[in-house]
Amino acid sequence: MLHHLRYLDLASNNFSFSSIPSEFGNLFRLEVLFLSSTGLTGQVPSSFSNLSRLTKLSLDHNELTGTLEPISKLTTLDFLRLSFLKISYPFDLNLFSSLKSLLVLDFSGNSISPDSLSSDSGILLNLQKLDLSGCGITQFPNFLKNLHNLERINLSNNNISGKVPEWLWKLPRLSALALVNNSFTGFEGPFPNPPHSLKSLSAWNNSFTGNIPLSICNRSSLDLLDLSYNKFTGSIPPCLSNFQSSLIAVNLRKNNLEGNLPDMCYDGALLRTLDVGYNRLTGKLARSLLNCSRLRFLSVDNNRIKDTFPFWLKALPYLQALTLRSNEFYGPISPSDQGSFAFPELRILEIAYNNFSGSLPPDYFVNWKASSLDEDGRLYMEDNSSALYVYQDTIDLQYKGLKMEQAKILTSYSTIDFSGNRLEGPIPESIGLLKKLIALNLSNNAFTGHIPLSLANVTELESLDLSNNQLSGTIPKELEKLSFLSYISVAHNQLKGEIPQGTQITSQPRSSLEGNAELCGFPLKGSCFRTIAPPMQQQEQDKGEEVLNWKAVAIGYGPGLLLGLLLGQVMASYRPEWLIKITGLYKFRNR
Repeated sequence: MLHHLRYLDLASNNFSFSSIPSEFGNLFRLEVLFLSSTGLTGQVPSSFSNLSRLTKLSLDHNELTGTLEPISKLTTLDFLRLSFLKISYPFDLNLFSSLKSLLVLDFSGNSISPDSLSSDSGILLNLQKLDLSGCGITQFPNFLKNLHNLERINLSNNNISGKVPEWLWKLPRLSALALVNNSFTGFEGPFPNPPHSLKSLSAWNNSFTGNIPLSICNRSSLDLLDLSYNKFTGSIPPCLSNFQSSLIAVNLRKNNLEGNLPDMCYDGALLRTLDVGYNRLTGKLARSLLNCSRLRFLSVDNNRIKDTFPFWLKALPYLQALTLRSNEFYGPISPSDQGSFAFPELRILEIAYNNFSGSLPPDYFVNWKASSLDEDGRLYMEDNSSALYVYQDTIDLQYKGLKMEQAKILTSYSTIDFSGNRLEGPIPESIGLLKKLIALNLSNNAFTGHIPLSLANVTELESLDLSNNQLSGTIPKELEKLSFLSYISVAHNQLKGEIPQGTQITSQPRSSLEGNAELCGFPLKGSCFRTIAPPMQQQEQDKGEEVLNWKAVAIGYGPGLLLGLLLGQVMASYRPEWLIKITGLYKFRNR
C-alpha cells in the first residue's frame, strides 16, 4: 500500500534507526517528504534518486554527512530545506545546478564553498526564496545577480563586510531582504533605490553610517523598515509619514539620530510598531501619533525627550507597550481628575529614570489590562511575511534585579517599571487587581506607608522591587503565597519586625533586605529576640488598617469603586473616635 503514498511527514520524531532507510527510495509516487529534526545521521541513500516525483523535501536539523548527490538528481523539486545539517565540509552549491524547478532553498546553518558564491554560472535560475543565513559567508554572493526571479533573500548572521553591491537593487522582483548581523558599512553608489516590489528591508546590527536618505521613502509598498543597531546620523526622515505609506513597523533603535521625533502618522496610517530608542532625540512627543490608530508598540527610551506624561495616547485603542525610560519626562503620572489610568489595552509600561513626581490615587490600577489577559501565546509584534526571516519587537527590562534586552515578548506578559523617579505617597492597594502582572519595579522613589497586603493577589508575580523608598511597617506574611515570586528586594526602606520565613523571601540574598534598621530574622544577621516587639494592640491595629484599605477596594470594585476607595482611605487614615470605641467595646465583651 505504501507504494501509492504521496505525502509523508515524519518531522520532530525520535526514531530507533539513526540513518535514513534506503527503503524510502521505493516510494516511487512520493511527492512530499518531511524528515526535519529526527536525529538522522549518515549519508542520504542513493535510492533517493528514484523519487522522481518528489517536489518538496525537508531534511533540516539532522546530522547528515557525505555527499548530497542523490538529491541533485531530483529534478522535480520546487522546495528544499537542508538547514543545520552539520555538514563537516564546505558545500558547493553548483551541485544543485540540475534542479531547474527549485523555487525555495533553505541552506542556513551550513558551510558553503566560497567558489560557488563567486560563480557567475547559471545555477538555480528559477529560485524565488533563498536562505543562506548563518553559513559563515565573508563575501557577498555574486551568483545572486543572475537570479532575476528572486523575491526573498536572507543573508543574516554571516561575516560579510564592506558595501552592499548596487546590482542587488536591480533584481526586479525583490520583496524581502534580510542583511541582519553582518559587518556592512555602506552601499555601492548612492543609497539604494530599491524596486517598487520591496516590502521588507531589515539590516540591523551592522555598521552603516551617514544619513537615512529620503529615497527610502519613495517605496510606498514598504511594510517593514529595520535599520536598528547601526551608526546612522542626522534626523529621522519626515517622509516616512508619507500618506501613501504602508509601513507597519519602523525600527531605528540604537543609532545616533538627532532632532525631534517627526510627525509619523497621517489619518489611516497602518503603523503598529515604532521604536526609536537609544538615539539623541529631543523636543516633545509628536501629537500626530494619535493618527496611528493601530499602534501597539511605542518605544522612545533612552533619548532626551522633555515632555509631560502622554495621557493623550490612551485614545489609541490597541496600544499594548509603552516605554519612555531614561528621558526627561516630568510631572504627575496620574490624571488631573485623579481618576483611573484607563489605557484600554496597556500591558507594558516602562517609565523609569525620568522626573515624574506626585502621588498615585487609590484606584490608579483599576482599569489596567494586566488584571485579565488572554494567554494566547502570541508575540507583541511578529512579522514573518518574508517566511525566511521573522521580525520581533525588542524591549529593555529591569527584571529580577538585572537589566536585560528581551525579544519574543508574549502578549500575556505584563510589567510595570516606575523606578528612578520622584513618586511619593502610598502604593495604591488597587495594585492587587493586576493578577497577571509578571514584574513590578517601584524602586528608587519616595513611596511611603505600608507594603500593600493586596500584593498577595498578584499571583503571577515573578519579580518585585520596592527598594530605596520610605516604606514602613512589616513585610506582609501573605507574600509567601506568591509561588512564582523568585526575586524580591525591599532594601533601604524603614521596615521593621521579623522577616517572614517563607521560601520566596528567605531565599533572597541579604542585600535584598538590608538597609532596614529594625528588620530582623534570617537571612539577616540580627535576631528578633534582641528587639522590642510593638505592643500587640498596635500590631493588630496596623494590620487592621491594611485589611480595611484592601477591603474598601474589593467592596467598591464596580460602580461604587471610587466611593469605596475614598471611604476606606478616610477610615484607615483618621480612625475616628467612634470606630475606636466600637472596636474596644467588642474586644471587652468577647474576653
